[in-house]
Parts: sequence; C-alpha cells; structure tokens
Amino acid sequence: MIPHIIAFGGGVDSTAMIIGMIERQMPIDLILFADTGGERPNTYEHIKHFSFWLEERGYPRITVVERVRRDGSRETLEQECHRRNNLPSIAYGFKSCSQKHKIAPQDKFLNHWQPAQLCWKAGHKAIKYIGYDAGESRRADNAAKRDDPKYEYRYPLIDWGWEREDCLEAIDKAGLPNPGKSACFFCPSS
Repeated sequence: MIPHIIAFGGGVDSTAMIIGMIERQMPIDLILFADTGGERPNTYEHIKHFSFWLEERGYPRITVVERVRRDGSRETLEQECHRRNNLPSIAYGFKSCSQKHKIAPQDKFLNHWQPAQLCWKAGHKAIKYIGYDAGESRRADNAAKRDDPKYEYRYPLIDWGWEREDCLEAIDKAGLPNPGKSACFFCPSS
C-alpha cells in the first residue's frame, strides 16, 4: 500500500486542499501538522475544530508533531530564538526555521510510521500532498527540482487551478470558518 500523507499547514490553502480531496474522494491516510509552538491562537482553535470535522466524516484526525531535541525535550521556535539570541532565520533570508520546526518533525514521525516504512521497504515512494494554491506554482516548481527518494509530491490546488478565493469559497461551502493565515506570531514574513 502506498500511503497518502497531507502536510497540513493549518491555514486556508491546506484546509481547502483537504476539503477538495474529500469532495473528489481522494485517499487520505495521515494528516500531519508540525507545531512550531508559535502559531496564533486562531490556528490552534482551527486545528481542533477541523480535526473534529474530519473525524465526523470518517477521515483521520490531524496528528500534531513538534521539534524534539536530542535530550527528548521540546524546543519551540521561539525558545530557539531566545536561546540563540536572534530572530527567526527568515529574517536573514534563510528558511531553516521551516526545515527545523516543520519539515524535520514530520520526517521524523514518518520515519517511524509503519505504513511509510512498509512502502519504502517495498521500493515505493509515499505520496505527500502540499497545499500550494494555483498562484504559488513557483514554489511547486522549486520543490520539483529535488529528487526525494521517499516521497512523490503532489499539489492538488495547482492541479485544480484553485486560487486563494477558490480556497475560501470551498471552506465556506463546507460550513467551516475562515482559518486565516497560519504563521508564527513573530514571523518577519507575516
């Protein structure tokens, strides 16, 4: 079996992507949200509400993962910034905050998740869905340049031609409130 994994960002695009996948009866085996520890309160509330909404419809709840240090303790992005006495890396033109606090915790979880292990052992790639909207095709193009031995990446919103307004419409049609933008409250890009 090839697992179908959603990298859930907690905002408009990834929420709409999941709604669209459900409408199209696309498989969903796991939904991962990587918590940096610095999301706005409305994002955390949305994750709880949306997880319940998914479960009511027979889909998996959102699994929350977080960065754990080698000693087993959790370190949020904000704690890391205080410890290192600097701003998030994006303030300096880098993206290591996403790598450390979003991608790495998801990868660590998936490395220990049996369906992914069995898939890889059989010589297949797991399918990972990313919620870039149709206006963000450059992000998908950049991601496609790397060859990942574990994952085949798919971008349903781009395939469907869904822009931000289409995403908001899908969320409204599903009877869910607008989750707003998901980002750390102290992110310089917000």
